[in-house]
Formats: sequence, C-alpha cells, structure tokens
Amino acid sequence: MEHDGTRSAPYLSSVHKKTRPGLPTQAQILDFIATSDVPAGKREIAKAFGLTAQEKIALKALLKDMADEGLIDSAPGRAFHKMGGLPKVTVLRVADVDDGGNVWAVPERWEADTPPPRLRVRERKGSTLGIGERILARTEEAGAGWIAHPMKVLAKASEQVLGVLRREGDRFWLTGVEKKDRREFPVSDVGEAQAGDLVMTEITGRPPRLSVRVVQRLGDPFAPRSFSLIAIHKLGIPDVFSGEALDEAERVSQLPLGDDREDLTHLPIVAIDPVDARDHDDAVWAAPDDDPGNVGGWKAVVAIADVSFYVRPGSEIDREARRRGNSVYFPDRVVPMLPEILSAEVCSLKEGEDRAALVCHLQVGKSGKLESWRFSRARVRIAANLAYEDAQAMIDGKPIPFRGGDAGVGLSETSPTPNPSPEGEGFILGSLRHLWDCWRALAKARDAREPLDLDLPERRVVLDEKGRIMSVAPRERLDAHRLIEDYMIAANVAAAKALEAKKAPVMYRVHEPPSREKLVALKDYLETFDVAFALGQVIRPATFNHVLNRVGDADFRPQVMEQVLRTQTQAYYAPANQGHFGLSLSSYAHFTSPIRRYADLVVHRSLVAAYKLGPGELTRTDAEAMEQIGTTISGLERRAMEAERDTIDRYVAAFLSEKVGETVSARITGVQNYGFFATVEGIGGDGLMPVRDLGGEYFRFDEAARKLIGEQTGEEYALGQRIDLRLAEANPVSGALRFELPGGKGAAPGARHVGSGRKDRVIKHRGRPQNIRHQGKRR
Repeated sequence: MEHDGTRSAPYLSSVHKKTRPGLPTQAQILDFIATSDVPAGKREIAKAFGLTAQEKIALKALLKDMADEGLIDSAPGRAFHKMGGLPKVTVLRVADVDDGGNVWAVPERWEADTPPPRLRVRERKGSTLGIGERILARTEEAGAGWIAHPMKVLAKASEQVLGVLRREGDRFWLTGVEKKDRREFPVSDVGEAQAGDLVMTEITGRPPRLSVRVVQRLGDPFAPRSFSLIAIHKLGIPDVFSGEALDEAERVSQLPLGDDREDLTHLPIVAIDPVDARDHDDAVWAAPDDDPGNVGGWKAVVAIADVSFYVRPGSEIDREARRRGNSVYFPDRVVPMLPEILSAEVCSLKEGEDRAALVCHLQVGKSGKLESWRFSRARVRIAANLAYEDAQAMIDGKPIPFRGGDAGVGLSETSPTPNPSPEGEGFILGSLRHLWDCWRALAKARDAREPLDLDLPERRVVLDEKGRIMSVAPRERLDAHRLIEDYMIAANVAAAKALEAKKAPVMYRVHEPPSREKLVALKDYLETFDVAFALGQVIRPATFNHVLNRVGDADFRPQVMEQVLRTQTQAYYAPANQGHFGLSLSSYAHFTSPIRRYADLVVHRSLVAAYKLGPGELTRTDAEAMEQIGTTISGLERRAMEAERDTIDRYVAAFLSEKVGETVSARITGVQNYGFFATVEGIGGDGLMPVRDLGGEYFRFDEAARKLIGEQTGEEYALGQRIDLRLAEANPVSGALRFELPGGKGAAPGARHVGSGRKDRVIKHRGRPQNIRHQGKRR
C-alpha cells in the first residue's frame, strides 16, 4: 500500500525505516541478516523491505557485490550471513563431549580466514548426541559465544555419497568417486551446485528408488588440491582446528625450555628427512664409544621432538590430536595432527634453533647389539637439516645440488661438504661418517635377525608451485633411508624395553604372524609359478625372504612381493605385547614420531612418568584406557593410509589422462573371469582390461593358474605378464584406469607407444587384431 510516496514494509525499525522508495543500504541488509529470526535469503530480504519486481533484480546485484566485498556469505539453502559469522540454520558436527556432559559442535563447512566457532549444543530431553554426529541446528549468538539448538540429526557419513554432478537434459545425475562402486544416482535437489561440480550428497528415499540431494558444493574436482580434498571429505578427516586449540597452541608455544634439561647443544646432531618433509621430529648423532667395556662399539643419540612438553593430557590440543590420531600426508598438503605452530615450528627440529627433545641415549656394541639405553629431556641444537639424497651424496663424495630452504641448509652449490662452520670445514661430513660407521654395526644386527625384506617402491608425486603435476615416479631407495630406519628401530626397541623394565604402561606396535588361511592362499598362489612353499615349517620372516630369493629376478617377482605383503596381518597398537613379526622383534613401540602419531605421544608420556622427567606425564585415566586408545588410533591410522593411497591413485590417473589413446608398458597384476588388471610400469596406477574387449574369441578363466586362455588361439593373459596396452580411460576423480589392446577396440589411429620402446606384434583373428605375448625374455 502506498502512503505519501513511501511504501509500508513488513519489516520496519529505526534502522530500516524507509524514507524513500528504493533498495536498502548495505548496513540495513547486514542488520536484517543479523537480527532475523529466520534464515535470510534474497526472498526474505525483498519481502522485508517490500521491494518491487524491478528492485529485486537490483537486489540480486547488490547482494553479489556485498559477497564480492567479503561482507556476506551464502549458506546452504541460499540464505545469507555475515562473512566470518554463522548462518541462522546450518549443519554442525559434534566435536566433543566434555566431562560435564556438555556437547560441543563445530560448523561442518567453514571457509572464513578466522578459526571456526565452537557452539554449545542445547540438547533436547532424552537426546544423546555422540562425537562425529551431524545435526541441522539453529544458531544463536550469546555473549562472547554461540549456542546451537538442534532441529534434527542428519545422515551419518555412511549415508553420504561424494561425487560429481552431470546433467542429462533437465535432470541431474551423481557419479560417485569410488573405484569399486560406480553407481549413478538421480539428484532430487542440486541446491547451488552445477554440472561438473564435486559435491557431497545425502541418500534419500528407499530401495529401489534411491536418490540423493546435494548438501555441500566442493567445487571443481579437477582443480589443484581437489584430489586430496576428495579423500578428506570422503573419509571425514578433520582438517580444521578449533579456535580454542589454536589459541592454546599459541600460548604453549611460548613456554620456556627450562634450565633442568640436559644440554646437548654441543653435539653435531643432524636431521635427515625427505626433501619435501613438512616437519622434522627426529635427529641422530653417533661417535665411537670411549667406554672400556664397549671396545669397538658406539654411543648414539636419537633426539625426538619433545611434544609431550607442549601437549599436555586433557588439553584442547590433546583432544584434537587424539581425534585425528595421526597426520595425513598428501602430495599437495598435510593435514597435521597438531596445529602448525607446533608441528612445523616450535616442535620441529630445525637447524640452528634450540629445541626441546626427548632423547634416547644408546650404547651400541661392535656387533650392533643394543648394550644399554637411557632417556632424558634435553636441549638440542640441530647442526643441519639434510635431505636423504644430500646426505648420501656427501658420504659418496658427490656434488650436492643447491636447494635453498628446501633441504641441505648451509650447503654450497657445488661442494660435497658443508660451508665452513665455527667448528671447521667438514664438520657435518665428519658427523655423517660416524653415523654411517655405527649404522653398519646396526645393519649387521638387523641382518642377523632376518626381518621381512620387501623392497616395494613408493611412488612420489612432484607438483609445481600451482599444484600441477610435474612427474610421478618411484622414490629412490638409498642407504641413507636404511640408516635412519635402523636408528629409529633401535630407539623404538629401547623405548619398549625401558618401559617394561620400569613396569610402566606401553603402547606396543604389534604385528602378529600370518594366519594359516593366508598361508594356504599364498601356497596356492606360489604353485601357479612352480614355487614350492611348505606349510609344515615354522613360519618366520626369513621364510618369506627365502621365497623371494628363489623367485630371483623373474618377471613375476613384484607380484610375489605384493602377495607376500597381502599375506601379512595388519599391524596395530595395543598395550598387550604380541611382538613384531615383520621386524623379528619381541618388544617394539613407536617412539620416534610424536609430531605426527598419537601412539608415539602416549609412549613419550609414559617415559616422562617412568623416568620422572617433569610435566606432561601419562595420566592414570589414560593408563587405564590404553586398550581403547590403541583401538581408536589403529582405526585412524588405517583411515589415513586409505586417504593417502587413494589420493596418489587420483594424481597418477590425472598424470596419465594426458596419455589416453597412447600405448603404455604394463604388467598384469590380477586376473578374474571378467578380465585382468594391469599396472603401468614405472608409474603405477591400476586399470581393468575387460574380457569383452579381448577380441571375438572366447577366453576361459583358469582360476588355479590365474590365467585367461583363448579357446581357439591359446592366447594367454597371465599374472605377472608384461604387456603393451592402450590406455582407453583415466579418471582422476575416482583414480581408475581402463585399458584396451593396442590395435583393438576403440584404438586411436596413429596412437603412440609409451614406455618399453618396442613395437607391438599383432595378428588378425576374426577381424580383430590380437596381441602376441613376448616369451622367453626377462626384463
């Protein structure tokens, strides 16, 4: 209704009082959003200010400008809220239930630069929300904090589907990101998402009429950093710290190291890590032992970041760390267990900086046996942070490439020794030589134990500064890697045995022997290669090493190593000692990586308590809950491993997507009645070659021999066989590959060959080219 030239609007206040027709100001819109009792979308704003149809068009542009200026943000359901604030109604995830029974939640989606708020949940009578549950809640700002009023409990992660939207006419479909489950779902509600977007959805309806609705738009699935984002959202990995944890980390980072620490700053302790390491939690030193009782032996120091000094039991940082269980490492990012100011700064053992360390002092005999050990809290000053490749080059007397701040800090561009230091030229090189000499003794002891020796290559994805893939290749295995491994194993053994001697709680790293069922399966598998395996013998790690020795350099050696690995049990954490089968050790605990593993932090706390080393000791509550803690962090470790493996697969598929249509050198890694699986040589990435694409003839599946055999030609596709295949499809979102025969179904004219450098020999059979396997030649 018009009156004196001024419209009467449903929403009027001293702030919003209209003096003339037209759009509300930015300040009026912000005030309405903040004080509205309902989620404020464009429709609610237009209605509140009584806008005409023409003004609604202008309002849309104004709201876009406000979003671009960072004044407002949109929430699911097209509602707006102040940038850095919370929507009136939003999805929250329960993050904690404190000792008083109070439930605390955090926003499931938070993109502001400020830390996400922590909301106290006012539960309805009879409600029992647990950590990890998702709720739709109305939010209310109360004083300096926030309150959440639950409206309904939402679907669990198992009822969510992560996928990519595609449009077909006027309908949307969701293709999931899972390799093994490529179902498509009709989409009932796309929200703000568009075709091609990566989205999180919830399953609605009942079988067989299931559909999904979009609950979160994640953006372009092919953009840099999206492949790890898929894993983070798919597996529910917490990747945002609460404001309380960040504030607490900032406070504890200022703690003085204290004067009661053993001073080891005079020792040239060095940290040797991957060139792309994001944190440095271990460093080593060794020298000939001057103890008359250990003639020809060594004294060594394994210095580990003293995380327990900063992260105290029951603190907010501790709760966050236990919820994560471990850091998760992706090619483009790390999701740390601890806030960055601790994980990458204060706790990280950096060259030239005084750092708090929990130190394992070892006495190593001439034969490599651990003669004695003790633990102390110390002040250390790392002499150098070295990359594995640089430390190896220095020992081998080779030039070291200059890398600036990445690795090898203090190294000259062409010299194989460090730049001059106060102690003189070659100071670091001398320290490395002592480390290598002591390691040779430790290696003797390791060889005598005969641990499981599986040399399976690890793939390394190298990205440029924009997150684009530069290369995918196996990591080179150097003596420097083995050296650090053996020092870490020695310290881990010492930690377990020290706690046993003190009758203190131990969080063991347990690796049990293989089950009989798995051994029978391995025996059947090895028979397909005419390799004998007796079930009646006492199974030791060396048993599997002897199998690999008999296989030698045969083409199928990598497949046998993979099968031996599958035969092993899954390692886990527990307070009951069952030994470590793979390492051939009776007592073993993880002590050397407390920045990235919660199990190690528990062991540190137990050592602090047992040796009376000061604050940060293991509490009685945690000592009594060791079994539960072990079960939890074992599950979180498996989640991290799955996330890292799946992300590498996606990067490999993205790298290979530029080679679709080309011929690649591959190796058959699995055979089923519906086709065979193959891995691209030197790069990795698993793909299926469907049996329907093998030509016109019928292929028989020999399950015992793991072969597909052509009925007419006798053509075989067998486990371990090297073969050239055409890459027909590489899907970066799922990480899946699909192959075809080089001259077969769908082959592109003039397709190039990649990898082995030899041409394919093909013959015609029923009008379709068939690949002839090259026999009798090992590679």
